[in-house]
Amino acid sequence: MTSLSILDYSPIDEESTPDQALRETTQLAKLADTLGYKRFWVSEHHHIPSVAGSSPQMLMMHLAANTTKIRIGSGGILLPNYSPYKVAENIRVLQALYPGRIDLGIGSGTGANRIATKALQAGKPRTDHREQTADLIGYLSGTLPPEHPYSNLIVSPNIDAVPDIWLLGAGGTSTEMAAEFGTALTFAHFARPGIGPETAGQYRESFIPSAFCSKPRVMIAVFVVVAETNERAEELAKAFDLWLYFVESLSSPPYYPSAETASQRGTSEREREKMIRNRSRVLIGDALSVKTQLDKLINQYNADEVLIMPHIAGFENRKTAIRLLADAFHLA
Repeated sequence: MTSLSILDYSPIDEESTPDQALRETTQLAKLADTLGYKRFWVSEHHHIPSVAGSSPQMLMMHLAANTTKIRIGSGGILLPNYSPYKVAENIRVLQALYPGRIDLGIGSGTGANRIATKALQAGKPRTDHREQTADLIGYLSGTLPPEHPYSNLIVSPNIDAVPDIWLLGAGGTSTEMAAEFGTALTFAHFARPGIGPETAGQYRESFIPSAFCSKPRVMIAVFVVVAETNERAEELAKAFDLWLYFVESLSSPPYYPSAETASQRGTSEREREKMIRNRSRVLIGDALSVKTQLDKLINQYNADEVLIMPHIAGFENRKTAIRLLADAFHLA
């Protein structure tokens, strides 16, 4: 059976606050732990007012301390913003404290606009993502080549453990690197749904076994809007439509709009056209309808795992969504 996991952005709901959003992420992780989800990942975004998740390593530490069985991970740590050596140390600390429960998802973007990216990388030399990824994997697996300038460095704490490593991408370089380095692949169906199955096939064909994976593993990440009925899911989806439009038009308000706000606000023809196109990136409906849609995607990708993104207006609605899907997939 394909396992089910969650990626949470820590959305800031209308009439809520950033600190409340982080507390709700904690509560959602604790609920997912009891429901039988395999992984709970958190994202890295910068200068997006409606999202509180900016520091996955710190949030992972908190979530691991507040859960018992579920794997905790990053979806992902955006490597251009960091030193690979420091990321390796952060992950090792997490592994030492929570053995067998830490996932490392690595992204190639910055999660920010141009100005925020400059601030994140102030004082850093220009870096190559492939080189950074190779260094990070080398630090964590102890496989840096002897000629590497930092080959003699110890990654503290110096423990004998390798994290579950996933490269995040939507085709192109990240997919090629996942195959080359022998890591698992998380494909961002929510970003580029049209090329996903073909990309997953290319990854499998090119995969080289490693200490991390003896065979290729594919997880698909997709937005979901799930409710008790298809009609209620469609109401909530209108809020998702509006949020995604705002974010991608760089006019994001400081909150995730409610279903009521979305229904009361009119939309222009141009906005509606964009929202209709974005619907290919999200699965909408009651739990059985969304399960049917997910099963279809799983078959198309031959996916090993699914990472749902319940980016839904209202914390109670997010809790309801993951309960309904857990029941539909018989997770418990």
